[in-house]
Amino acid sequence: MREHTDENSSESGRDERHVQVAGLPAYDPNDPAENAVINRLVGNWHRRAAVKREEPDVYALFDIDRPDFREDMVPFRSHPIWERLSDDTRSRLLSWGWIAYNRNTVLIEQRIANPAFELVIGGAYPGLGGQQLELAVAQAMVDEQYHTLMHINGSAVTRRMRRSELSDRVLPDSHITTIHQEHLDRCDEQWERSLTTLGFATVAEISINAYLDLLADDQEIQVVNSTTVRLHNRDEYCHASISGEMMKQVYEALPADRRRFLLDKVVAGLEAFVAPDFATWESIVAFEGVRGWEKAAAEVREAQGGTHLVQDHSGIHRLLAEMDVLDEVEFNWGTTVAR
Repeated sequence: MREHTDENSSESGRDERHVQVAGLPAYDPNDPAENAVINRLVGNWHRRAAVKREEPDVYALFDIDRPDFREDMVPFRSHPIWERLSDDTRSRLLSWGWIAYNRNTVLIEQRIANPAFELVIGGAYPGLGGQQLELAVAQAMVDEQYHTLMHINGSAVTRRMRRSELSDRVLPDSHITTIHQEHLDRCDEQWERSLTTLGFATVAEISINAYLDLLADDQEIQVVNSTTVRLHNRDEYCHASISGEMMKQVYEALPADRRRFLLDKVVAGLEAFVAPDFATWESIVAFEGVRGWEKAAAEVREAQGGTHLVQDHSGIHRLLAEMDVLDEVEFNWGTTVAR
């Protein structure tokens, strides 16, 4: 921690101090607003983190007549095959949608976000360091573990109340974790692997709010499902600010060729993050024995290829603008770039 003390002290003898915590903005601890922001990020974790809150009686919240997932997030929803399905089959596919959403969230936390945080604590990135940053990152890692538990619990409630196995083993790896691994497999050097994970994790931690927003405030799906997502979402606003600051500092400390490499991985991560997960849904309808799914899947891929499931790219757009590198990346930002 670097501390800067103003030479002009108050009459009571209290110093006016401006403190710089590594990886976070400078702040005046005597300013209630500034202090509250930093406390939420680091020092006041017990009031911020979902891990410290009592869990609701989730089974009492379950309404058997409510859908488990948003129908318009199913890629097949826009295809005629959807209308030919029975109400029971559509309901079951929506339950699968919630199971897959939870699994994707868990895989992002376990295979991308926490590995990046582990690399930070291990000293893998130039420009980062210090006890306060390590505390913030370690707290974020605990948050991510609890988020994993929250989403696993969310799936468990659905399985119990729907009286169906809906096993994760039916599902392939999620799209973004598959693409992340493909990029890791092409790396020859450890620094390439570390920056690949940082690039994907930056996207995940800054864009996860937009992904969680898809369900967090939905009034039609299961209340327990939207509540689970909403609780997760609150913590992630803090993680986004931490990840953004880490990205800026690492980028500034890198030589030109590695800066280019990192930006390329951010773009690759963003493209993977916002894309519909066709492979997962194809596995689901195949397992459920939906007649004609192969033809429908091909038509859906052709019609929806290049579309974005997550439409809000404002977090990464804003970060790259603050870094003054927007003109160095190629991505179809569309019209939704300001939150």
